[in-house]
Amino acid sequence: MLIMDKIGADNLMQDLKLLDCSLRDGGYINDWKWGFDNARSIIRLLVKAGVDVVEVGFLRNVEKYDKECTVCNYIEELNHLLPENKGKTMFSGMAMRSNYDINKLSDYCGSGIEMIRITAHDYDIQEGLEFARIIKSKGYKVSINPINIMGYSDEQILHILEQVNNIQPYQFSIVDTFGSMKRRDLDRIVSLVDNNLSRNIRVALHLHENMSLSTSLAQQYIDKHLNRPVSVDGSLMGIGRIPGNLPIELIADYLNDYLGKNYDIDYMMDAIQDYIAPMKGETEWGYTPTYFLSARHNLHRNYAEYYLKKGDLTNRDIDAILSGFDRKKTTVFDASYADELYQRYKNCNIDDSVAVSNLQKIIQGKNVLIIAPGKSLSENLDEIKQYIATVKPVVISINFVPEKIQVDYAFFSNSKRFNQINDNKYPIIATSNIKDIEPKILIDYNRLVHSFDKGNNSLIMLLSLLKILKVSNVTIAGADGYKENGQNYYKSTMKSATEHFGDYNLKVAMAIKKVGIKIEYLTPSEYNIKW
Repeated sequence: MLIMDKIGADNLMQDLKLLDCSLRDGGYINDWKWGFDNARSIIRLLVKAGVDVVEVGFLRNVEKYDKECTVCNYIEELNHLLPENKGKTMFSGMAMRSNYDINKLSDYCGSGIEMIRITAHDYDIQEGLEFARIIKSKGYKVSINPINIMGYSDEQILHILEQVNNIQPYQFSIVDTFGSMKRRDLDRIVSLVDNNLSRNIRVALHLHENMSLSTSLAQQYIDKHLNRPVSVDGSLMGIGRIPGNLPIELIADYLNDYLGKNYDIDYMMDAIQDYIAPMKGETEWGYTPTYFLSARHNLHRNYAEYYLKKGDLTNRDIDAILSGFDRKKTTVFDASYADELYQRYKNCNIDDSVAVSNLQKIIQGKNVLIIAPGKSLSENLDEIKQYIATVKPVVISINFVPEKIQVDYAFFSNSKRFNQINDNKYPIIATSNIKDIEPKILIDYNRLVHSFDKGNNSLIMLLSLLKILKVSNVTIAGADGYKENGQNYYKSTMKSATEHFGDYNLKVAMAIKKVGIKIEYLTPSEYNIKW
C-alpha cells in the first residue's frame, strides 16, 4: 500500500523542479563577490547533485564587468560562469524592472541561461509585467515573481493573474518576500493561484526563514500534489539575505524520500562544506527573533535591521514600533520614516521637576564617580576601590550594575541593557524611554538626548544630567572608548549590536568637553584628550 501511495504521488508530481538561488540570493551576504572559480565550482556541484534549475546571478545596471562577481550587465557575462557539462540542469538569471535596462538584453541564442526571473514591487507591477512581456519576446523562458505577495489583497492577486495569463510566461512565483507566510496563508494563496492561473504555467514557491517555517511550508506545498507543473526555490544551507531562505538540501532530501526524486545530497553537502559554511563564521543568517517581528507585521526586513543596529532597543521595543507602521510604508524601506518612529517612541515627555529637585539635593556639591562598562574596570579594580574608599564619592554606574563595585545609583537610558540586569539592589535613575519599570528616579529622555550628534550616548546623557544637577567635579572609570577589533566591554555579553569606529571617539570627547563639567579619568580612555 505504501509503495502504491508513493508511486501515485510521484505520477502527480512528475513535473516538479527544484531551483537553487545560492549565487543570486546568497550574494546579499558577500556582495555577490563569490570569485569566478568558486562560483563555477558551486554550479558544477549543483549540476552533479541533479538540481533542475540553477540561478547564476543578477542582471543589473553596473559600471563594468567583474568576473569575480555574479552581478552583470549582459547575459553573455553571466554565461561565462556555466560549466561545459550542464547535465539536465537549466540555468536562470534574475532582473528587477527598476534597476535593469532591458535594451542590454540580447535575444536568447539557444544555449546558456534559458530562463529569466523578473521582480517588481507593488507600485510598479504594471511596468514589471510589460518588462516580462519584452523578455519573453526575446526568446527566454520567463518567471514572473511579484515582490511580497502577502501584501496583495485577493482581488489584487486575481487582477495580476489575469494579466499573467495574457502574457503566458513559463512560470509564476509565489514569493513570501518578508517571510510572513503561515500555513493558512499558503493554503489560501496557492488555492487562489492554482484555480485562476492557466494550467500550463508553472507555479513556483520562494520562501524566507523569518519564522523558521520555510521547510514546513515547502513540504505542505509539495504535498498538495497540484495537477500542474510546480517548482520550489531554495539555497545551500539557506544562504541569503538575513534571515535567509529555504535550505535546498532539506527539501531535496524530502523529495527523495517521499516523491522518488534522486537529488544527490552529497554534492550539496560538498558545496556547503567548501563554499557556504565558511562564510557563516563571518556573516550569520538564519532565524532570529527580530526578523520574526518584521515578518509578523509583514514589513521590509531592512526595518528590523535598522532597529537592531540601534543597539538600545529590546525585541519588545522593536515589536511596539513595528506595530504602529503606516501600511503604505511597509514595502520599500524608508530610513527617514523609520527614524521618525524611533524618535517618537524614545521621546517620552514627562514632568521630572520633582525628581530632578530631589536628586539635586542629594548630589549637588559632592564628587561623583561614573562607572562605565569598559574593559579597564577589571584591569584597574584595586585602584577604583581605593579611590572610592578615600574620596567617598557618589558612585553611579551606566547601563549596568557592576558585580565587584558598590554603587549608589545605576543610570539607565538603554532598555536593552536594563533588561539584562538581575536582582538589582541599587536605586535606579532611568530615562523615560524605558518601559514597564518603577525606578526611584525617572528623568525626561528629551531633556538629555539632544546633547550629541552621533546618536544616543549614555555617558553624555548622564553628564548632561549632572550638569543640570549643578555637579562640578566628575571622575570617570571604565569609559575606555571604542577600539576596532578589540574587546570594548569588561564582559563579552555586553557587546553592542552597533560598534563605533572612525571619528566616534573624537566626537564623544568633543561632546564631553561641550557639557562643561571638569572631568578626571581614573582609567585609560580614548576620550581623554588634552585640548
